[in-house]
Amino acid sequence: MTLPSDAAPWRLSCSACDTESPIVGASICKSCGQPLFARYAPVPVGTPLAPRWDAWRYSPFMPLLADEAPVSLGEGLTPLSEFQALADAVGVRRLWIKDEGQNPTASFKARGMSAAVTRARGAGVPGLVVPTAGNAGAALAAYGAAAGIPVRVFAPATTPRPILDTIEALGATLIRIDGHIGDAGKLAIAYAAETGYFNVSTLREPYRVEGMKTMGFEVAEQLGWRVPDVIVYPTGGGEGTIGIWKAINELLAGGWLPTGSQQPAYVVAQAAGCAPIARAFAAGHSKAEPWVDPMTYASGLRVPSPLGDQLLLRILREAGGVAATATEDAIRTWTRALSIATGIDAAPEGGCALSVLRDAVTQGTIAKNSEVVLFNTGAGASYRV
Repeated sequence: MTLPSDAAPWRLSCSACDTESPIVGASICKSCGQPLFARYAPVPVGTPLAPRWDAWRYSPFMPLLADEAPVSLGEGLTPLSEFQALADAVGVRRLWIKDEGQNPTASFKARGMSAAVTRARGAGVPGLVVPTAGNAGAALAAYGAAAGIPVRVFAPATTPRPILDTIEALGATLIRIDGHIGDAGKLAIAYAAETGYFNVSTLREPYRVEGMKTMGFEVAEQLGWRVPDVIVYPTGGGEGTIGIWKAINELLAGGWLPTGSQQPAYVVAQAAGCAPIARAFAAGHSKAEPWVDPMTYASGLRVPSPLGDQLLLRILREAGGVAATATEDAIRTWTRALSIATGIDAAPEGGCALSVLRDAVTQGTIAKNSEVVLFNTGAGASYRV
């Protein structure tokens, strides 16, 4: 399917070299292999937001055609709650938790899949395929079902059982594999080439990040149209951090934030058993080498070779951020601490983020007078058998 150049309020170009791509059917940049971005004219402050109570409230900033209805299950508008006792425990002035476990299919992945499946339906694809560490597969199964599009999911057999059960319950074809998400990714690429299904893997599909950026819009609006000093995000493939950064750039371009506002510092939290971004950041490298034998029970962080590595590392350095790790014991300890202190059913990824934040404050990387937003990216129930 093709669209005339003036049919959409966005263009698609490379996040690294700005090479243009068609807005339908494109994957990664054909010139340099980096992720593609949807680009828009600035949305001026005061532009009315959509009169709906989900992530598509921000549709003036989104890849949606005129009179097109998105594929939505009520994703987004998740709580942003402040917890002073937890702020005191980790040593910062103020701390909010953004609880993405309250999304459909219990993770932030719902946002990205809503946008990706909306554009896939518009393109008339015969089916969708994804490799997953868990939550992305469950989200694609749900949104594919809502759109009436067949879905195939390749997932490591070590993916938490409740997530695998959700994928099958929603009607997707689930293929369990021996290996990690990188191995599943190779199978998804091959299956897409063989069948014509569209591969919606992280940052290989250009519109998932457009759904993810709604987290950035929400944080800004929930804080009264301003941004915190620091955002802590547990990171596997990186599309969450990249999406938030992209959203804040778009708000800055449109004048939505106070004069003098800038990007927050980003803290990328990774598991010590799979930390390609943290390792590359510490070494001063501009790209990450694949992680051999990724090992962590926080399955969303078990991504050994993220496509967005170069972009993430650039964002961290430009915004004055950091990438660091938590051990398995620390992840378990701080996941429990997060849940007990807040009443949030935290996923291990959220515990990883809290552990990394505590260490960063202790080491002086994050100032004690900081205002911090930390993302719990999923629900702990997804990990319990």
